[in-house]
Amino acid sequence: MSTLTDTKYDIIFAGDLLTIVMNLGGAAACVTAGRLAAASPSLRILILEAGPHILDVKHHTQPGRYFRNLLGGSETFTFHQAKPSPALAGRSLIVPSGRCLGGGSSVNFMMYTRASASDYDDWERIYGNKGWGSADIIPLLKKAETYQVNPHDAVHGASGPIKISFGEKYANVGDGFLEAAAAYINGETGKRSDVAHGYIYSQSENKNLVVQDRCRVVRVIIQDGVAVGVEYVDDKVGRAKGTPENHVVYASKLVVVSAGAFGSAAILERSGIGSAEVLKKNGIAQVVDLPGVGENYLDHNLGAPPYIASEDADSVDILFRGTEADIQVHEDEWLRSGKGLMAHTGVDAGIKLRPDENDIQAIGPAFKKRWEKYFSNAPDKPVVWMGTFAALVEYPVSTGRVHITGGLNPYAVSDFEPGYLNETADIEALRWVYKKSREVARRMKYYRGEPAIVHPQFPTDSGAQAQPADGPVASSAPDIVYSKADDDAIDAYHRQTIGTTYHSMGTCAMKPREQGGVVDSRLNVYGIQSLKVADLSIGPANVGANTYNTAIAIGEKAAVIIAEELGISGV
Repeated sequence: MSTLTDTKYDIIFAGDLLTIVMNLGGAAACVTAGRLAAASPSLRILILEAGPHILDVKHHTQPGRYFRNLLGGSETFTFHQAKPSPALAGRSLIVPSGRCLGGGSSVNFMMYTRASASDYDDWERIYGNKGWGSADIIPLLKKAETYQVNPHDAVHGASGPIKISFGEKYANVGDGFLEAAAAYINGETGKRSDVAHGYIYSQSENKNLVVQDRCRVVRVIIQDGVAVGVEYVDDKVGRAKGTPENHVVYASKLVVVSAGAFGSAAILERSGIGSAEVLKKNGIAQVVDLPGVGENYLDHNLGAPPYIASEDADSVDILFRGTEADIQVHEDEWLRSGKGLMAHTGVDAGIKLRPDENDIQAIGPAFKKRWEKYFSNAPDKPVVWMGTFAALVEYPVSTGRVHITGGLNPYAVSDFEPGYLNETADIEALRWVYKKSREVARRMKYYRGEPAIVHPQFPTDSGAQAQPADGPVASSAPDIVYSKADDDAIDAYHRQTIGTTYHSMGTCAMKPREQGGVVDSRLNVYGIQSLKVADLSIGPANVGANTYNTAIAIGEKAAVIIAEELGISGV
């Protein structure tokens, strides 16, 4: 691996805003480029990354630091502010995306779960994407994994670049929950296992694999309908609000846009690929009419009502909010052994839930229609996920959009509408999971009640009011009974507090062109030769899991497709 010294390459991976775990354009790009470089070392590959390198940087390799990165104004994030939304009580949400080599895999919460098999089967069956069903995708996921939980598990892989373990078992709060969730931490070293280290930094001897950090992509260079290169600027100058000089690099074989749900759509639009209305507003000549670019924005809607814990409940708060001096002892232990609190994420347990027949009737009429149409014949699709710290809806009906506003200026703000809670079925599902998660919390050993100020503001005469408690209720205790006024309070609470899960995807959807698609099943952008998109933005529909695993699947599949087209074996 080397740095940029030339202007001509075989393949260019354009990663403008490599997105978080949650939304992982960076993850897919590293997987694809790494696989191709390993199979054909003579292939000249360039990766352009807006953010910095993270090779052995402790703020990324030490698992316990992920939350501090998110709160501490780290340069490894870009924050996208949405328009105010009536469905969110007039709030203007902010959605982070990762900005470093490896994208979200280098900064996320280190949860690793696969999407439901039927999710990929839907991509193939409903949208006509041959080769994207679970029968094709699951072998690629096994190829990526070293499943340290059980090396002999036939469902998972045993020799891939991504190490998967249960991590350090530290926080006893997870013992009170129902099922442990897996973390992608190398169980032998205690380090985060990300795609940058697993697929790219592991090939330091390959001088034809070039990574240039701190380069923000402006657009793809298109000549006579063929993608021939990429225009970019120095991100250090641009972020400092200077006037960076434009540079161009050329690709003899292929340009792959891999900048995530925000970045990939923006790069295509700045390249003249998108709807006539958006391009006209931005003074950009249209090259291809693809009105689906920037549409179909998908995410998971997250709620995180806090609970009061007993004094003997383990906590990772010192890692999240303590000073460097506070956490030094934990870092010292991690450096000695790869163990201890620093090797822990605090994400100890989680459950994927589907409602029973009584729940379906009680949740609400809009959700019932959604259930009958989408869930009833897909038993592997969860409706919600809930864990020790949060809960989310896995397949929201609501969708959003993101478009450029500043012409060729890659630093202009986005015209971003996340679309959260625009559909009644989503608010009904959130109401249900709030009640379910509260009942689980009330029965946990360490439960000491709820801080009322950060729970729904129930009527003063309601039996559902949040309040401190001396301890948990019995497992056989009746559930809280909620009135219509209580339900309204829960709905208002969610509109005032719900946020992103950082799982942005879908804005360059892999669908038929007449259905608003942007790429075909070979990841080719409609109407342009030698141009592909390979990241979470190509997802035509949502997945019932955190999206890192799906980003790996897309990266592995893209490597296979490109290798087939270039006649490369061994991928």
